[in-house]
Amino acid sequence: MSSPVQWSREGAIAVVCINNPPVNALGHSVRAGLLAAFNAVERDPGIKLVLLYCAGRTFIAGADIREFGKPPQAPILPDVTLSLENFTKPSLAVLHGSVLGGGLEVALACHYRIIEVNAKVGLPEVKLGLLPGAGGTQRLPRLAGVAKALEMIVGGEPISAVEAKRHAIVDEVYEGEPLAAGLAYAAQLLAQGVQPRRSGHASIPAGVGSTAELLMAKRDEVQRSQPASFSPIRCIAAIEAAIALPLSEGLQRERTLFLECMASPQREALIQAFFAQRQAAKAVGPDAAVTPCKPPAPRQERLAAESKTVAELDQQG
Repeated sequence: MSSPVQWSREGAIAVVCINNPPVNALGHSVRAGLLAAFNAVERDPGIKLVLLYCAGRTFIAGADIREFGKPPQAPILPDVTLSLENFTKPSLAVLHGSVLGGGLEVALACHYRIIEVNAKVGLPEVKLGLLPGAGGTQRLPRLAGVAKALEMIVGGEPISAVEAKRHAIVDEVYEGEPLAAGLAYAAQLLAQGVQPRRSGHASIPAGVGSTAELLMAKRDEVQRSQPASFSPIRCIAAIEAAIALPLSEGLQRERTLFLECMASPQREALIQAFFAQRQAAKAVGPDAAVTPCKPPAPRQERLAAESKTVAELDQQG
């Protein structure tokens, strides 16, 4: 079986393509293929920059739900993202569609990012009782600031391409076809002679109010609105580690907190509910609609379920 990740050359640019329909989920073959492709590019002296994009209607939209609940297979996603960040040649992620969960974590590990104008990015793991476990809690605050990271990670809602640009999560917004836009932007980067720019090594940008005040306010908010919730408080603790610790130690802290969430009965219940909703949507089907003048609810639920393949259960055990 061929790998869902292939690469080719466009002059000094290596074009790495993920083609794992329908949503380019981060299954084992994609994770292994990404590492293999980047390692091959690393060894090629003629390659000066690597461009990562996805075929189909979306960039990586999250984990492969077929691997939910199964023992993780190496390489796990935290190892993949760390390897991508440490890549010695500049990398560019070209985003479109729904860039969620591990998909955004992969993009954050690349050195530069552009996004299609109608795309969205998000880290919705908290909705499944988890937290981003592949560096998202460490890299996002270093790009977008603590306030935005708290909003996105603790709240779990995606944001628009324009907002992602405004908060420095991406470098540019584009219109049109991803590969063409990516190659054009990659040519600009090469002309500028750019070097790797690692998100995990960036300093936390200054914002309104002290980080201690922001963390305290978010903890108070969670305790008022979700007093029995397990993962939101740990999301805050992981972001706090990004503020206080170097990347290596922050990633270890993130891992510990992720495993605490994995062991939580709350996480298990939310995952079961997620699968139950998917099964219900499939069982009802579009023919069950009784109001012909609007899209049937099951169809909407299926679309929502597709966008929620974000619990990184395949990456860590």
